[in-house]
Amino acid sequence: STESGQHQHQMLHYVGINSKGNPMSQLDVIFGKPGDTAIDPICKMVVPKADPPGGTAEHDGETYYFCAPGCREMFTGNPQQYL
Repeated sequence: STESGQHQHQMLHYVGINSKGNPMSQLDVIFGKPGDTAIDPICKMVVPKADPPGGTAEHDGETYYFCAPGCREMFTGNPQQYL
């Protein structure tokens, strides 16, 4: 029935509102030493420069740091889209 379909949509909507970004990423920026972290250009997560989980990529002489290999692959496929 359409009634249960609407109910399901509302539940998904509430989940979307509640799923905020990880608050730890902001704390890392505030309490970490300046220059120790970078922002992933794809997902905007804070990434440690010393050991970025997704590795790094070079573009136009800049080094970009990634939270995961998937973000790095998206960036290297089309860097201009994310800068």
